[in-house]
Amino acid sequence: MEIALLSVFFVLYLTIRFYLVDHDTPADKDRKRFQKGIDLLSERNTEEAHQYFDEAVRQHPNSALAYACRGKCQLARQNHFSAIYDLTQALSRDNTLADCYLDRGIAYHQTEQFTEAFREFDKAVWFFRDEKPDAYRWRALARIQLRQLPQAENDLRRAVALGDENSFHILMQPPFTRPVYQRR
Repeated sequence: MEIALLSVFFVLYLTIRFYLVDHDTPADKDRKRFQKGIDLLSERNTEEAHQYFDEAVRQHPNSALAYACRGKCQLARQNHFSAIYDLTQALSRDNTLADCYLDRGIAYHQTEQFTEAFREFDKAVWFFRDEKPDAYRWRALARIQLRQLPQAENDLRRAVALGDENSFHILMQPPFTRPVYQRR
């Protein structure tokens, strides 16, 4: 009887341990798996990082993070269309990777596809939820190209409020500067 009761508790323990406690998402597991490549990216060693993530995509074709990091490498190497492809592949596997929207928007912006860039930056702003001023600044730059100047100015001001000095610099340039006598 004691052995049966102990067996029940052991099975219950294993069930709780493996199904309730160990709940890493696939992205969390990939971050651990690809830490070496992520470190290469953070060190701005894009050549080695690209080789690393190119191999990672071959070995783990369903990994959104592998595609996202390879796309980030492509963007740094100014292979904008390859970056768009990789980032699209990443988002088709996991559409919650906020950095992918920002990076894909930058790639679209660099290829002068401003409407598509604006859409991506708009998604990035939503996913970052006021945590990253870069999304506001890039959305403002796309809006400037689309001649949405009042909205662009609002985005830049929001980015400045979040601590982005680059946005402040853009606000001090035309078309946002007006003579003192016109301000009111």
